Amino acid sequence: MKILNLQDYQSKKTIGNSICVLYKMDLEKYEPILKHVARNVELTQEEKVLFTSIIKTSRVKKRQFVIQPGYPCNYRNYIVKGAFRMFHLDDNGKEQTISIGIEDWFFTDIYSHVYKKPSKFFAEALEDSIIFQMSYEDVEKLCQQSHAISQYWRMILEKSYANSRNRIVSNMGKTSEERYWEYANRYPEIINRVPQYVVASYLGMSAEFLSKIRARPIKKS
Repeated sequence: MKILNLQDYQSKKTIGNSICVLYKMDLEKYEPILKHVARNVELTQEEKVLFTSIIKTSRVKKRQFVIQPGYPCNYRNYIVKGAFRMFHLDDNGKEQTISIGIEDWFFTDIYSHVYKKPSKFFAEALEDSIIFQMSYEDVEKLCQQSHAISQYWRMILEKSYANSRNRIVSNMGKTSEERYWEYANRYPEIINRVPQYVVASYLGMSAEFLSKIRARPIKKS
């Protein structure tokens, strides 16, 4: 995929108003992710064009895998529509969910993505979905061209790391019931949307035990 640079953008912009309108129409397709970016950094119009020039749009059917063990995770995936879970199989073949994502969330196997190593995880669509995909090489090239884009990706990775550490602490210091209600209060849309066995697997409990927790009086965290 050809990545635009600032000279490309400026030269095309001078061709006429029709080109400017075309860029505006193109950017409208990427409004969800551009809003995500805007909550973290401010991009110029040129940088927005650069950012969206590397995006590949993919439609994913329910139960289709985007990441599979044995293959490198080539893309950073942003959910435009739908829901996904990432999981791996333990030594007994039991599924262990490590993340759940819905609209406006990213998912990837970051170790596989950065180091070009085969993934150990599955990423499965829980619904018919639409995702934006960006390759590691394309993201790196843009980061070299734009400080703001580089800063955006740094902030995304930092927040992801912070959230993963917070989950570890929560798992260590809280009961299963406390973990469930904390998660339910924080992500009610996920609780009401994805299959219960997926939530149970993510929280480290059986679906049967989760049913018992849900049947008890509601607790507020």
